[in-house]
Amino acid sequence: MDGTAYTLPVRPLFPARARLTAPRLPEPLVDLYNNSTGAPQLSEHRMLDIARHLSEDIGYRTVGTREHALADGWMSEQLADLKTLCDAEAAVDGRELECEVWRQEGSGKHRFDIAYHRVYKAYHGLTNHIVRLSSGTEASKAHAVLVNAHLDSTLPSPGAADDAICVGVMLEVMRVMIKSGWSGEYSVIFLFNHAEESLQDASHLFSTQHELAPTVRAAINLEAAGTTGPELLFQATSEEMIAAYAHVPRPHGSVLANDVFNSGILLSDTDFGQFAKYLNVSGLDMAIVGNSYLYHTRKDLVENIQPGVAQHFAENVLVLLTYLTSSASPLPHLMEYTRPATVYYSLLNSYFFNYSYDLALFMSVSLSVWALGLALVTTRDWSVVPRAWLGIVGGMLGALGSANAVAFLFSYVLGKPLSWFAREWLCIALYAPPALLGAVFVQLLVHPPPARPPIEHQSLTSLMLFYAFIATAGQFCGIGSSYLYFINALSLWIATVANELLVRVLQREPGDVNHWTYAVGSIMPLVAGSEALASFLDIFVPLTGRLGRDAPVEYIIATIVSFLVFYMVPFVLPFAHRFGRPALRTITLVLLGITVAIVAVFAAPGWREFDAMHQNRFFVVHVENITSNDYGLHVATLSSAAGFSEIVHSLAEDFPEVKDEPRLATELSDKLSWDVFHPVSELVTSYSMDLAPPEGYVSRWRGEFSVHALDGTVDAVAGTRTFKLHIDHPGLIWTVISFQADVLDWDLPDAPVSGFALHKIKEASFYMAEQWSIRLTINQTTPMLVNFIGIEEKSMWPGKREEGKGPSMQLFAQLDKWLYEKGGAGIDVSMFGCIAGALQV
Repeated sequence: MDGTAYTLPVRPLFPARARLTAPRLPEPLVDLYNNSTGAPQLSEHRMLDIARHLSEDIGYRTVGTREHALADGWMSEQLADLKTLCDAEAAVDGRELECEVWRQEGSGKHRFDIAYHRVYKAYHGLTNHIVRLSSGTEASKAHAVLVNAHLDSTLPSPGAADDAICVGVMLEVMRVMIKSGWSGEYSVIFLFNHAEESLQDASHLFSTQHELAPTVRAAINLEAAGTTGPELLFQATSEEMIAAYAHVPRPHGSVLANDVFNSGILLSDTDFGQFAKYLNVSGLDMAIVGNSYLYHTRKDLVENIQPGVAQHFAENVLVLLTYLTSSASPLPHLMEYTRPATVYYSLLNSYFFNYSYDLALFMSVSLSVWALGLALVTTRDWSVVPRAWLGIVGGMLGALGSANAVAFLFSYVLGKPLSWFAREWLCIALYAPPALLGAVFVQLLVHPPPARPPIEHQSLTSLMLFYAFIATAGQFCGIGSSYLYFINALSLWIATVANELLVRVLQREPGDVNHWTYAVGSIMPLVAGSEALASFLDIFVPLTGRLGRDAPVEYIIATIVSFLVFYMVPFVLPFAHRFGRPALRTITLVLLGITVAIVAVFAAPGWREFDAMHQNRFFVVHVENITSNDYGLHVATLSSAAGFSEIVHSLAEDFPEVKDEPRLATELSDKLSWDVFHPVSELVTSYSMDLAPPEGYVSRWRGEFSVHALDGTVDAVAGTRTFKLHIDHPGLIWTVISFQADVLDWDLPDAPVSGFALHKIKEASFYMAEQWSIRLTINQTTPMLVNFIGIEEKSMWPGKREEGKGPSMQLFAQLDKWLYEKGGAGIDVSMFGCIAGALQV
């Protein structure tokens, strides 16, 4: 690709009628081979079987657990079988086909930045499973496309969608490529990494230590943050890879999703970041995002994955890999790449458009000129122009202001944030009426008196100019998402031209607006707006339940809904002037009544924000402190919903183990109990409670979990001390050490923060890997206080409910039942037994 602007539809611009009515997701296939042709085909049934085995037969595959090791062994068996299949296929017909298999094992350290937090990681003995599919020649192996999914799941989740279904997609795509006669000019590296959820340790291991890493020219990352709908392309980092995505049969994604993800609004990251940082490659990041209420919960099960999801994902991936390994592939030219200046978007899950920023700017400027010319030609009375523009700009501000006023009401007056959380569309029901009310009320204020000329036509042309100017300004600033405003401006321009023709043909008065004008002009905003609406709500509504209690979620959702209302039904503003001031007054009163009624419904005492499939997320940590001999219970939530404090205090009353009143965790000592979840721990609101020592319990941890300073030297002249901080943690996973010191040097990847500061270092290692260490030079010669904490491998609820026997698991069994009854199945709780302490070293 030479960067020339172009538009490339995936399908013909005028497809057969049958395609216009095609389902959003493909029909899931069961058989491995087509019954008519005998050709190999992608089987969703097999992909789901793989996901079910990983998530239910093996279970919670948290890094460091026995289940994590079982998944590792299972993957070795799968790839051995594929290797056998590949060798047999190559031998039978003499094909140029070679499959090479690696099991990588290694250790390392890296820095991971997320949510404006710097996190240092150490990992030991972690594994990756890698397959290179090539034609067997050195030329084919010189350039490769990497496709990645992760085998592990996160602490609270069995991970059927995240990411077992993507593992199934990769295995099934590999089988079909082997059996279908594939022979590529370039190779495919299938990476099954085994530690993404512990902050992308395994993808770092591959990127920095594997022998194939230098041959990677592009990366495709497969993820899931939900269980329904088509996979979403939410990151694309080169023009060539965007063009490659244009070949998929069912495209779904836009530069809007890319802009939102890269803005930092979403506190999320994927393995794609490691490939971009350490391999310096471009690529595509794709994920299932619908119904992300189940993301990282115990309900991430195969039974909740929508039929057709895996089929859709696999078909797109197979076409991508086929194209990227063909002679037309851009892979050899991607050794150096530049960030894309490309507008791209899909429409109707069938068409994919992409073109350069330069073309987008030219289109926007041209449309602005044409719109201005049309406005000049069609304006009959210039005296109403200021009123029309006040109506447009004021209408937009009125929609935002009115919706956010309702957001303020629910946040601070009624105390019922997240009242719309149980369904994605409920936020539209709550905030669309006040947004329309604000927009229409402004039209009432600017509507001219009876003696003045009508304003409807001028409002229509002003709206057209408004969108054209916004599109031009946005594109001039390099904001690819401005294509949305261009689509609306173009639609309004077409509608205005059509109106002028209709007025002349029907011999109406100049300045009239035919009702068909609104019908014609609404099609494109509704189509493009529906795509944006679905993506926004799929991503943002479930996300608001895990943004933390201080996040302004009501204002975020109110603003999004206001924007979408203003975008999808722009003709409300000129149409409001069609019937005069009395009708406008009536419409305003009706919208006010609807707004009040809707507010009353959402604020009703019996209204529930959460249910069994749309749950509030609670976290519980039981801490045994082996140096103070104290026990504590810490309860936290990631949502801003009301009632959390009441539940915590009720818990303290109902459980006799609790010794005192719950206290809001503001002290460092209480916050350290959440270090195993750092940096997510920075978002939680938590309460701490002291517990009575478990009756008859004898701790085994005082002699096993330990922190030592080894090989120490002191420079009395410089006033510094150098030593190795060594941690032993048999039976514990995800250990964290934290300390306050002026660190001058260490063996972590980047230089430490200068001056006296709080440092946290997290660990993730393979099952039974029980030691790790870092080397430090600190600006003091006296002992340093080190806090340490880790999760008991057998004390994680619900993942270890069948085998955990300690005091924490006994308490968790009671708490799980209690919270279920308290929340009416609307609470998802994850509970962990932790061992902690503090020592001078």
